[in-house]
Amino acid sequence: MRGRNRIWEIDFLRGLAIILMIIFHIVFDLKEFFAYHLTYSEGFWFYVGKAAASLFIFICGVSANLTANTLKNGTIVLGWGMILTVITYLYTPVLYIRFGILHLLGISLLVYPFIRKVRPGIVITIGLILILAGRSFAKIAVTSDWLLAFGLTSTAFASLDYYPLIPWHGLFLIGTAVGKLAYARKTSLLPFQVKPGIINRLGHKSLFIYLVHQPIIYGILLTLRKIQLL
Repeated sequence: MRGRNRIWEIDFLRGLAIILMIIFHIVFDLKEFFAYHLTYSEGFWFYVGKAAASLFIFICGVSANLTANTLKNGTIVLGWGMILTVITYLYTPVLYIRFGILHLLGISLLVYPFIRKVRPGIVITIGLILILAGRSFAKIAVTSDWLLAFGLTSTAFASLDYYPLIPWHGLFLIGTAVGKLAYARKTSLLPFQVKPGIINRLGHKSLFIYLVHQPIIYGILLTLRKIQLL
């Protein structure tokens, strides 16, 4: 939705997810590139990263009901995901992004038109099943990574970013059901008008920010290191 028709709280929550993601990636860069003794694979920073991703995926599902261009948007998002696959492969063939959050969201958006008319209760049920299945899939041992998109990977699998359809598509589906129920009129749920702030603007430009934030973060941290402020 554009301009004055944008829904304030959706942009705000998407912007909040972007802020959490940026914070998490600052921690990631400090650990991986500047040898800071930080842990992001467990504990507080791990949950910050997962909270950012979970909120972003859920809100993407909610907002899928607010546009008729999910096929176009899905193609764009998946296309950028594939570009990131190529770029990260050139940078690190061992850890390159094979099925990251953009791949997940791109495919989820492409699939959504085919289930748009399914009743919310059924969609929520399917979403919960996928989420629960994800816990089981994580324990299944396989010898190849051909089914990595569905959450089945070998013990040797590693990736900078990995959000398989099972369980994460389940969260997207729940978001679509909530969006259909809560935003049937495609208007804000707030009883008053709120002027969009910087967080909303971040949410409005979330894809662009996602694509450029990591090199910008690294560049800033590298500059701070060179002038001995880091």
